Amino acid sequence: MASWPVQEAKARFSELLDTTLREGPQIVTRRGKEEAVVVPIDEWRVAQNDHGEAEKRRKRLDLIENPKWRDSDENFDLMDMIPEFKGTLEGPDFSSPEYDER
Repeated sequence: MASWPVQEAKARFSELLDTTLREGPQIVTRRGKEEAVVVPIDEWRVAQNDHGEAEKRRKRLDLIENPKWRDSDENFDLMDMIPEFKGTLEGPDFSSPEYDER
């Protein structure tokens, strides 16, 4: 991975961008310290998706290891702890006409 001093990166931004697209991520330094990475958008999106999946796995593991359903909160809904299910598992609407007493 190549390294670009910030002044050079600013002065030659188009070249930095072309190099990034051709060769992959490029590091930008300031006063010799690595400060940032320029990454092709496709790699960024993959990394963001991987991060999102990792966060979901971490939350599920936390739910298993620290079951909040053991708490005394009577309003706690276990399914609300899982983002994919939050608010989706509603019970039947007993106030609807199909449940009228006959």
